[in-house]
Amino acid sequence: MRVVLAGGGTTGHISPLLATAAALRLADPAGEIVCVGTPAGLETTLVPAAGYDLRLVDPVPLPRRVSAGLVTLPFRIVTSVRQAGAVLRDARADVVVGFGGYASLPVFLAARRAAIPVVVHEANAVPGLANRIAARFAARTCVAFANTGLKNQVVVGTPVRRGVADLDRGAARPAARTRFGLPVGAPVLLVSGGSQGARSLNRAVTGALPGLDAAGISVLHVTGPKNFEEPVELPLLTRSTYVRLPYVAAMEDAYAAADLMLARAGAATVTETALVGLPALFVPLPHGNGEQAKNAAGVVAAGGGLLIADADLTPDRLVAEASRVFADPAVLARMSVAARGVMPGDAAERVAAYALQAGGRQ
Repeated sequence: MRVVLAGGGTTGHISPLLATAAALRLADPAGEIVCVGTPAGLETTLVPAAGYDLRLVDPVPLPRRVSAGLVTLPFRIVTSVRQAGAVLRDARADVVVGFGGYASLPVFLAARRAAIPVVVHEANAVPGLANRIAARFAARTCVAFANTGLKNQVVVGTPVRRGVADLDRGAARPAARTRFGLPVGAPVLLVSGGSQGARSLNRAVTGALPGLDAAGISVLHVTGPKNFEEPVELPLLTRSTYVRLPYVAAMEDAYAAADLMLARAGAATVTETALVGLPALFVPLPHGNGEQAKNAAGVVAAGGGLLIADADLTPDRLVAEASRVFADPAVLARMSVAARGVMPGDAAERVAAYALQAGGRQ
């Protein structure tokens, strides 16, 4: 089977794409996989590093309001669809699987014009425009959350790498903490705002360090590459350890090292923390269409996480919430069990199976 996978921009699109690609390789070892992205996305490094062929098309951001960009939009869409069509012909694609983002829409449209079956995966509770359009003609529409509301959707979860899906946090914890230079027997808070980082989370944790230190809580802080170089005045810590990193490629190591996570509520983070049973304090992105709060709703309702508004995330609030959760090991244990029961762990295999089925292999 010759499969074209489209998606990119951030790890929210790229991670499920790569997880599905790995599942396709296992299900169809003789198959061929081509990935499609745009020149400005993280896929330009992550996809080749994973060993997959990457082709590029021009991105077509859709203006959110009336602007001069609307005048040239049809021409840009036509150009990008032509580029996508050339990729599909060169790859001799049997099926297209799209994960959203700027690269997906032109590939979806080119596939429809060429009568190539399409499988859609939407990771967020509020679907993006590309996936909303493609769901109208897709052979199969896969979603992570039941409240997504796409036509003929089937809930599969979000594809994640086997390193995450198969993680035993307890068994991996000692080695992971040693790797990061964290104390083996003390509580650890993991902080990450996603692949690009989140300034409000970074400011809150930096301001909270004296209080976290007083409570004996160590911190593994993944700032995001752009934020790592910003000057930060750190207090002298006497009871805990603070480790600051720009990026962690193998997040399963960070999950294993942590007891609790402070994070945005992107689809990948919600899915991965739930699968590994890592309790989380979710701080949804304060702008956009509200998708992040909806992403976290199921885990929070089950008792596997807590929701904090971005405006309410002060250093004092972070210290209070983390201290309260860490004060009772039974609370952490209950949250961990609750989180693990929310998300299915076989999404990559299911999306791969739907792709092979849509492409003609039963």
